[in-house]
Amino acid sequence: MTWWRRGRWVLALLVVVGVGWLYFGHAGQSASSPAQREADAAALRDPALIARGEYLATVGDCAACHTARDGQRYAGGRSLGTPFGDVPAPNITPDPDTGIGRWSVDDFWRALHEGKGRQGELLYPVFSYTSFTKVSRDDALAIFAYLKSLPPVHRPDTELGLGFPYNVRNSLVAWRALYFKPGEFRPDPAKPPEWNRGAYLVQGLGHCNECHTTRDSLGGIAPERHLTGGQIPQLDWYAPDLSTQAGGGLDGWRAQDIVDLLKTGQSAKGTAFGPMADVVRNSTQHLSDADLQAVATYLQSLPPRPQPVTAPFTQAASHEQGGQLYAQRCADCHGKDGRGVAGVYPPLDGNTSVTEPTGINAIRSVLLGGFAPATAGNPQPYSMPPFAQSLSDKDVAAVVSYIRQSWSNKAAAVQPADVGNYRNTPVD
Repeated sequence: MTWWRRGRWVLALLVVVGVGWLYFGHAGQSASSPAQREADAAALRDPALIARGEYLATVGDCAACHTARDGQRYAGGRSLGTPFGDVPAPNITPDPDTGIGRWSVDDFWRALHEGKGRQGELLYPVFSYTSFTKVSRDDALAIFAYLKSLPPVHRPDTELGLGFPYNVRNSLVAWRALYFKPGEFRPDPAKPPEWNRGAYLVQGLGHCNECHTTRDSLGGIAPERHLTGGQIPQLDWYAPDLSTQAGGGLDGWRAQDIVDLLKTGQSAKGTAFGPMADVVRNSTQHLSDADLQAVATYLQSLPPRPQPVTAPFTQAASHEQGGQLYAQRCADCHGKDGRGVAGVYPPLDGNTSVTEPTGINAIRSVLLGGFAPATAGNPQPYSMPPFAQSLSDKDVAAVVSYIRQSWSNKAAAVQPADVGNYRNTPVD
């Protein structure tokens, strides 16, 4: 590349950074009026508002990130892995020195809506402000009231685990210019209230897009990829496409199937496992029936997906070996026909978590076992034992390939090397 071409790219980057700084550095300073601040302060003590905030914080699954393993709830300390390094989740209890005790409603709203900290610093997008920007100010006030009602916990934040240049917060200006557009959710007047409620929950507090969409090399999400599925960075699970239409990851799912999965962790179509099991356990099982139905209504409205261009189907050479292993290890529960037992053992035939593009989910389930969440609606779910100690990489590849290529399933085979890549991957 000649010097002038390099200069052109550098100039383009500087323009992006400059425009982003002008926009994000000065736009959207949403300070409320003195009267509004006084009203907000009085409202924070309202028991009804606090209770609503607790529900909304549960919808947003805030504790999942802001609570360390065996730590005090909402006191931070959990390290959130990204491809660029680790970012610690902060303490959001009302401790005045290490938490949000000195924060105002405006400060909290700015964090959710604009992705900025109390001092105006740009927040790393591991905090899902790209979704939370859609949360209404009334709901933000309720969540803040709930957090302020918690017992304060003195726990300093742990050190940022990002190297240069990612540890320079101002470098986020360019990222935000490319991937972040602040703005509250606006209901679609052409849609019924239930659809709008579901869209608000999925796009905003539920932040479903953060896992169920492929990210590019900079960690950004293109709008046209909304909920089309993707591998979750650093967790090594594949979050499926959420469309119930032709070609979607939930192709053929009824609204009740979606509600059942989110409420109990199991449905006639599949079982929640991996990171989704935690989401169901800690968040979605606690949603009201009306909100669950609204989520299902919205997901059922997602458009059909174009069929991907795939190579001609080729059956794995290990198909016979995989079939023998399946008969010995799997068929008693999942059935010779791969249909499972509704509400007990999930089906494998037509299960898009089995046939997803990477094969990761099936590989990790065979290695680590499958553990559905214990919920109020299903307090003692059946679990699948792990086979990491009894099956070799070659065996796992054979049985997973068999499952992905049997009955109506026509997915690509996996290789022993693929299994080896995930054999020692942490559970979470």
